[in-house]
Amino acid sequence: MPTITPELVSLDDEIGSDKEQVLRALSARFVAEGRAGDADELFAAAWAREEQDATGLPGGIAIPHAKTATVNQASLAFARLTPGVDFGGGDPSDIVFMIAAPDTAAEEHLAVLSQLARHLMDEDFLAALRAATTADEVVGIVSEAIGEGSGAARGGAAAAGAAAAGSAGVTAGSAPVATDAAPTGSAKIVAVTACATGIAHTYMAADALAKAAKEAGVDFQVETQGSSGYTPLDPSVISGADAVIFAVDVDVREPGRFGGKPVIRRPVKAGIEHAAELIDLAVAASDDPQAERVSGSASTSNASQKHDESWGKRIQRILMTGVSYMIPFVAGGGLLMALGFLIGGFEISGVANDIVVSNALWNLPDGGLAQYLGAVAFAIGNASMAFLVPALAGYIAYAIADRPGIAPGFVAGSVALLMNAGFIGGIVGGLLAGLAAWWLGSLSVPKWLRGLMPVAIIPLLGSIFASGLLLLVLGGPIAALMEVMTDGLTNLAESGLLPIVGIILGLMMCFDLGGPVNKVAYAFAVASLADASPDNPVPYYIMAAVMTAGMVPPLGMALASTILARGKFTPAERENGIAAWPMGLAFISEGAIPFAAADPLRVIPASMLGGAVTGFLSMLLLVESQAPHGGLFVFFAITPLWAFAVALLAGTAVTGVVVSLLKRRIEA
Repeated sequence: MPTITPELVSLDDEIGSDKEQVLRALSARFVAEGRAGDADELFAAAWAREEQDATGLPGGIAIPHAKTATVNQASLAFARLTPGVDFGGGDPSDIVFMIAAPDTAAEEHLAVLSQLARHLMDEDFLAALRAATTADEVVGIVSEAIGEGSGAARGGAAAAGAAAAGSAGVTAGSAPVATDAAPTGSAKIVAVTACATGIAHTYMAADALAKAAKEAGVDFQVETQGSSGYTPLDPSVISGADAVIFAVDVDVREPGRFGGKPVIRRPVKAGIEHAAELIDLAVAASDDPQAERVSGSASTSNASQKHDESWGKRIQRILMTGVSYMIPFVAGGGLLMALGFLIGGFEISGVANDIVVSNALWNLPDGGLAQYLGAVAFAIGNASMAFLVPALAGYIAYAIADRPGIAPGFVAGSVALLMNAGFIGGIVGGLLAGLAAWWLGSLSVPKWLRGLMPVAIIPLLGSIFASGLLLLVLGGPIAALMEVMTDGLTNLAESGLLPIVGIILGLMMCFDLGGPVNKVAYAFAVASLADASPDNPVPYYIMAAVMTAGMVPPLGMALASTILARGKFTPAERENGIAAWPMGLAFISEGAIPFAAADPLRVIPASMLGGAVTGFLSMLLLVESQAPHGGLFVFFAITPLWAFAVALLAGTAVTGVVVSLLKRRIEA
């Protein structure tokens, strides 16, 4: 069945004086043609999209759209309005395309609809639509543009539509589009475009930015993250880019790929309406050291690398993805729990839930306002911390199978908690769920089933497989292993060997600077916090040793490169050293990665030696940390603070001095 038919075309008819009336009229046409079951439901979905962000664009265009279960086939309706109606684009819109897609639309349907978007940026295509005299002529122009035409010319207007189809643009799921060769030495800009539905504005913004970049003589490539999938930019392109534009209404997928790049962030419509301005801003940001930058360092989690990386690298990437998504739950939750202790006292952990349920600001508990606010902070933090294992498992599965893996991964993580299998159970469950989802997604299934696979079939079967294995086979042994580890740690503490544990954890934290060994030590420390209490402070000791040791590598490199041995480091390394100071103080071990990548045989041993010293002293001096992240910035959650400072300064000094002695002076 064609995407658009003459019955879905309205030429200069009186179908409404405002956009609500127009949307209701077009929704009714979809129902009349058997493309949707309920006009009110379709209108409601389209109206919700309008309230989220108006779909009108400069030049008299509007492209309202909706994805809803009442639609049974992806379709287009067209209206040429006389006079135009305000759709929020600045000018009254006389050209209106309404896109209706099922909520389980197959990729090929979305690709067809997305092709239309690029043509709306072409003046000849719009002129052909404004000159059309019959509904059949409009259908011919549009069908030719979206690849459903017969290929034969349909008069001058149709020829214009066909010409538009050959213009530079982006199609759903296609490779990133680039401008023509730019002058040597021109700025290199990359961009990501994505709208809420991933059908129209995503591709229009990409085309507008590409056109503006070409006119400005800028080397440009753009990645469109639409509903029908996306092809990531090549890592070498991202690495060579001077700045990045995020023209998005949703989260950018795998933002870590762009870590450290100057960034311009705007809504996706700004990419359409102010493309030239965004290109100019990006070029300016590329030369501005104060420009906003994408957080983190460039990640190895780029999807285009997956085919070339070794199994070891792939497992590392998968585990690091899970941990990186887990950390916000842990950091926010841990800090809130620490604030709860600070405000409400250490006994708040046992009564927080009862207080927040039974009391309110106008009905304070016996301990008064401080106890109530402490209980609220602790309860919220505890709820956030409860996502630790499910988030770890969910995003491990996501790293393997993309979005279809998230649901079975979260379920497997929750089952790991149920089985007391801890973070190891979460890792195993996430891997099982991700592999199951990946395998199910690779199956060749009938077209009618493709739309159900990511939203129903994969979550159902993936959850049964991963969680079933945990419950029936693996959960018990993993829980026993966790118990042995916990008991062993407790025995070491009771035997006075806790400093030995500190040395081991310090070595692990500094071995790969944010890699899998580092993350295993960190995840173990965070998971142990659930058993911490005033009567069992060992988990606080472990957390303090892990966090303090993790601060040593960047601080040691900063000390060596900016103070102790400046002549043994390149200018770029000295700049990295300046940035490593705040990163180290904030417990971001990755701040030492640029140094380790350039000289691993000197930097890593020096870091490990300093980390071992810090871990030993932290445990020996019984430093406690109730916060799982934050470094010096959560000083209020660390006791005794003087012992924390002694351990940190000692390890930093050891690393800085050792690496300074090992490094060779750079020849002029």
